[in-house]
Amino acid sequence: MVAIVTVLFAFPLGFFVKNRLAAYVAYIAIFGYSFTFQTLYLLRSWVGDNTAAFSADPDKVPLDYLAVTAGIYLIGFGLITLGHRVGAKRRNRTAVDLDAAR
Repeated sequence: MVAIVTVLFAFPLGFFVKNRLAAYVAYIAIFGYSFTFQTLYLLRSWVGDNTAAFSADPDKVPLDYLAVTAGIYLIGFGLITLGHRVGAKRRNRTAVDLDAAR
């Protein structure tokens, strides 16, 4: 779920929002909500004896889950930065002066 949210929102936020900090904060809010919902969904599944996301041992810290979600989180920030650069180039493009060709 967080991967889908990152793909759907990170680049467009960077592209359309002029203020990069505002785009970062919006992404943090969207990611936080989807991460919480995803964790709840996976935890409910784990309680029902599904160990696909988390280990069967409740005392083991799920570092693999942390690594994957942190990697997706960082990719989202990279997509925002890329979108901001592409959007800034598009906004700062100058028009061609056709009168100078005469």
